Amino acid sequence: MAVQSIAASPDPAIENAAAMGPMSGASAARDAAPAAERGRSDKIRVDLQVIADMVQAGSRVLDIGCGDGTLLDYLVHFKQVDGRGIELSQAGVNACVRAGLSVVQGDADTDLKDYPGEAFDYVILSQTLQATRNPRGVLEQLVRIGRHAIVSFPNFGHWRVRWHLLARGRMPVTESMPLQWYNTPNIHLCTIMDFVGLCEELGVVIERAVSITRRGQARRMRSLRLANLTGEQGLFVLRRQ
Repeated sequence: MAVQSIAASPDPAIENAAAMGPMSGASAARDAAPAAERGRSDKIRVDLQVIADMVQAGSRVLDIGCGDGTLLDYLVHFKQVDGRGIELSQAGVNACVRAGLSVVQGDADTDLKDYPGEAFDYVILSQTLQATRNPRGVLEQLVRIGRHAIVSFPNFGHWRVRWHLLARGRMPVTESMPLQWYNTPNIHLCTIMDFVGLCEELGVVIERAVSITRRGQARRMRSLRLANLTGEQGLFVLRRQ
């Protein structure tokens, strides 16, 4: 795993997010006018904006666990991607279909095996890996069906999580993990270092590694241990060797 070499070169996606602030989408300004005329906003969550800036315009994209379609809608209308989505909840699928998005109901744990290899340029799994039953198997499928896989997840190694466990002895509730232990869908929480270890075990190449702080700042991972301590979220661009 080459986090040091990844961090050495400038990352436009991170620089755009830093310039925009937590809730801006100005990096897509050249595509914003037509979509804005249709009543769409170019402002999305900072972690979704960082992902969007990593996706090449006009590419083929599969968004897994796409929820209500916020990211997918942005990519389709501001980056002109050929976008598809998979969502487990019927409510999420309905919301996506109402927005005119091509989304089907499906389960990342069982349905990804049906896709052919390298069917997409980018496969996105945002804030979903920790809710899957078999994260290892899902990760293997991501890098199989996509030329690049973009994965983000809440970092259980963040210092606030550690402090909460040490001081209170209870499972933490944070902005990135807002639910109680008994009603959260997160069943396989991990740290940034855990995830990097899994990538090494599977022989998955990490092309970019980004941590997102509590204040919504995206930072390249110059130090893996520091990112594991200060990043509320981890965000990685991956590919198969």
